[in-house]
Amino acid sequence: MPPEPVRLGRKRPLPACPNPLFLQWLTELRDQAAERGQKTQYVYQKALGSLKKYPLPLRNGKEAKILQNFGDGICKILDDRLEKHYRENGEGPDTFFIIYHTHAARPPSDAPRPQGDGGRRKREYVPQKGSGGHAVLLTLYRQSLVPGTKGFMFKNELQTEAQPLCDKSFTVPDLGSKYTAWSSVTTLIQKELLLKTHNPARYSLTELGLDLAERLHEEEKGRGEGLGAKGKDERCVAKGTEEGSATVDLTANMCTMRPLHGKPKMRCVCHSYTVSSLSQNCVTLSPGSYDIVLCVDFIETTGGKQELVKELQRNGVNFDIRKLHVGDFLWVARERVTPVPGQLRPPPGRELVLDYIIERKRIDDLCGSIMDGRFKEQKFRLKRCGLHKPIYLVEECGSAGAHLSLPESTLQQAIINTQVVDGFFVKRVQDVKESAAYLTVMTRHLEKLYQVTLSSLCAAEQRQEKASCSLMSFNEFNQGAVKNKCQTVREVFARQLMQISGLSGDKAVAVLEHYSTVSSLLKAYDQCPSEADKEKLLSNIKYGKLKRNLGPALSRTVYQLYCTQGPLS
Repeated sequence: MPPEPVRLGRKRPLPACPNPLFLQWLTELRDQAAERGQKTQYVYQKALGSLKKYPLPLRNGKEAKILQNFGDGICKILDDRLEKHYRENGEGPDTFFIIYHTHAARPPSDAPRPQGDGGRRKREYVPQKGSGGHAVLLTLYRQSLVPGTKGFMFKNELQTEAQPLCDKSFTVPDLGSKYTAWSSVTTLIQKELLLKTHNPARYSLTELGLDLAERLHEEEKGRGEGLGAKGKDERCVAKGTEEGSATVDLTANMCTMRPLHGKPKMRCVCHSYTVSSLSQNCVTLSPGSYDIVLCVDFIETTGGKQELVKELQRNGVNFDIRKLHVGDFLWVARERVTPVPGQLRPPPGRELVLDYIIERKRIDDLCGSIMDGRFKEQKFRLKRCGLHKPIYLVEECGSAGAHLSLPESTLQQAIINTQVVDGFFVKRVQDVKESAAYLTVMTRHLEKLYQVTLSSLCAAEQRQEKASCSLMSFNEFNQGAVKNKCQTVREVFARQLMQISGLSGDKAVAVLEHYSTVSSLLKAYDQCPSEADKEKLLSNIKYGKLKRNLGPALSRTVYQLYCTQGPLS
């Protein structure tokens, strides 16, 4: 029998993976899970790695179970999608190795075949509407349309501007999850749609990202949603801010408002603050147009601390979980909004922060904060946050307080100093249930107390009239309370002084009133004729309400710290 002739010719190029449909579907599942911040994205990624290494075609999802990282769930998903593919294409499982011969994307017959990857066209990544990636792309694109912009955005301002366009929070994860909407930024960088440079990070759009963001913007514009269906006043403000960033000078002086109808006095300190839209700060809320909402720091809901939230839910308290940069609890007046026809969710209501803030401490946590120095720093930041009714909520926690590193007398003295010297209101409770009960009673009290017109200071100035109560917006408050934000030389000098034993916040402020920087203090030391005068330079500085002298001992310590050559003895 003659031998079979050898067939000569060029072999048909094989795809990079002999199972392109499975590869495509798993990639889509992984991207969707990453967009939603789900942990299953890592499971799909491991399954993709195993599939790419397998050299043979698979007839169905059940056969894929022999591969590593393929369980019953993934195999069932693949089988369901395969059945759907059969129905849509009129093919059946009897077709010989349908997955091997079918490409995931079939280009038209007259279209040129792209080179590489077996002639298969890669599917474009488009983030879902309302997701973090969708909001980030739209925000960066709209920011690029404003003339005179810097061409990039920092993380904090990008999160603030993109939050109204996103369904999830950029800073606070959902209950039971550690992922936020900001997690999708990693996917945008991997897809080469977003560019991250410098430290602190600067985010800008690439050429691909700019094209995609422009298409998304046109789609939003075509739906008639614009910038989120804002009101007429806000559209006018947004139009004005396109010509340049507006600076609002909210004077740093304390403003005491006269009470109406026997209401107690309410005060507010507003800081100088630069914003891109006046509508975020110029807010006026009339009585009956807002709700009092308790804001709970998300740290208070993690690590087995769910009992407090459950108690608040049982008590029927209207609360919201979010990231607070200072304090554990505070209250906001949130504007009541009505749903907009044609929109899935109502527009976010504007918020003003009430004048009360609570720092919660278990007795063992109080002991630890005193030992590591957090106690002084937290009280200092609470004083500077702009809210004038700070409250320390101390939980005795029963027998757990019997085994502490500090004697009970020291803790009692610290609590008394917080109330008498620092001017905080101290509330002592026994356990978490009493803490929740106190928060409930305070919420009910504030709902009755704040039945007046609330306004941001700039709105009152524009109307040239006094509001019943002038408050800060929540964004202004939270951004101003960032712990690791860029600090001025004066602030760094104050933090240095407060590290000296016996030099409290009031004493540091008194020193700063005379010498605002280290340089000015050193110049004053150089002008002193003798060593004794240098040591007594700060001794007669008055501090506190009683205007006591700083004293020679502290003055000598500060002089030795800044003027001694070499290590201190």
